[in-house]
Amino acid sequence: MLTVEQSLRALVHDGAADGSLGPGAKLPTERALVERLAAPRSAIRRALDALEEEGLVVRHVGRGTFLTEAAHAPAGDAPADTSPAEIMQVRLVIEPPVAALAARVATSADLDRVGACLERGGASDDFEGFESWDARLHRAIAEAAHNGLLMSMFDVMNTARALPVWGTLKRRTSTPERRRCYHAEHTTIVEALRDRDADAAHAAMRRHLENVADNLLGRH
Repeated sequence: MLTVEQSLRALVHDGAADGSLGPGAKLPTERALVERLAAPRSAIRRALDALEEEGLVVRHVGRGTFLTEAAHAPAGDAPADTSPAEIMQVRLVIEPPVAALAARVATSADLDRVGACLERGGASDDFEGFESWDARLHRAIAEAAHNGLLMSMFDVMNTARALPVWGTLKRRTSTPERRRCYHAEHTTIVEALRDRDADAAHAAMRRHLENVADNLLGRH
């Protein structure tokens, strides 16, 4: 089962691909999205926040939400048959070095964004909310590395997390205790970034992803 954010991304992606949602096109209202995606308005707003942060949509008070040119930029997608094991293998290859790079080059504004994602994730006591802020935290760390090519690779990898098999597995293996554990691991990563300790950031990210892989894939 897809998260609300994944469902909204799929709606935007499909609309951009088939031409029904061109640059500047207006998205359905929040009320319409609530009905269409069968989701609470709070989850719709969180998903829209995530897309707005990435520059895929822009919101105007009283007018609505509109797609940007960025939503139509050509980008590779992960193969539809990508398995959770393959996703974790690629994450382990990419994300620890990205965290190390971010520890060296992140700006104060980058660290503020990462910290805000960490805080919001820790305050989320439901699966949908935590997953949304989890994904945004990892992406904010990647953005803090300030490397466009790495960011493109990260985004291709991230498309795999929108695949149904990933969402289903994450939901099935998620528990409040595991979310608390992940938040503690996220906190260790963010502390290493703030300390500008590249080695510690690399190690903390690797430990976190290995723990995620163990929980998802039953590797014990």
